[in-house]
Amino acid sequence: MTTRVGRRPRSSLAGLLVALVAAAGCVVGGVSEPEGQQPEPPRPGGGSSPGAEQTRADGTTSVAEFRQDVADAQSIAERYWAAQFRASGQRFRPIRRIIPYQRAGEVSCGGQPLPRNNAVYCSAGDFIAYDVNWSVAAFRQVGDAFVFYLLGHEYAHGIQARLGIRYSYTIQQELQADCMAGAYLGDSVRAKALRLADGDLEEFREGLLAVGDAPDQPWFAEGAHGTAEQRTESFFRGYEKSLAACDLG
Repeated sequence: MTTRVGRRPRSSLAGLLVALVAAAGCVVGGVSEPEGQQPEPPRPGGGSSPGAEQTRADGTTSVAEFRQDVADAQSIAERYWAAQFRASGQRFRPIRRIIPYQRAGEVSCGGQPLPRNNAVYCSAGDFIAYDVNWSVAAFRQVGDAFVFYLLGHEYAHGIQARLGIRYSYTIQQELQADCMAGAYLGDSVRAKALRLADGDLEEFREGLLAVGDAPDQPWFAEGAHGTAEQRTESFFRGYEKSLAACDLG
């Protein structure tokens, strides 16, 4: 199956931060929106529910397109990682479930309620969960590429769990997941499983520049993700050089 990541009007990915939260029996790596920022409000005439039929000017139904992109990103990630595990003589187990949710606390990871405006991988239940209203709003604002990066990064956390990779510092875990997401996307493009439209790589670059830590964030702090330069370098190192560049051992 060939999937095309289409291009929408440019927009910043500012506020889409990747976090790793440790809780009892639960490792959560996710893309979230910082406190105080809200997702783009629904357009007039449409509801905010994930089931709302909101048709774009080009005639497509944006929520339906979002759902299809999530399914495509999951399918490509599963095939990609299955091939990597098979090549190394290991058995691959796909992530058990991908769960959309709408309300804070609707889904929990190891007893920890998940907040709104977030997407996470939960090792305790081996699932990815995402706030569907926030994700659809970001999808409309940023475009299809957001979905493939989002799923790629969260799936990378699931692969880290399968390989027993657990760093001492959050920043190490997150930069490696960025690299692995880049490898998944770059290798899928080279294998013609995924086709990017003109300008998508530049949108990835602009988005990654927007999600770096604040200048005063210590690199060793819990929850640190890396500077904009570090995150961009990690993602594109994986995109250009594949998994060999991601220090998987």
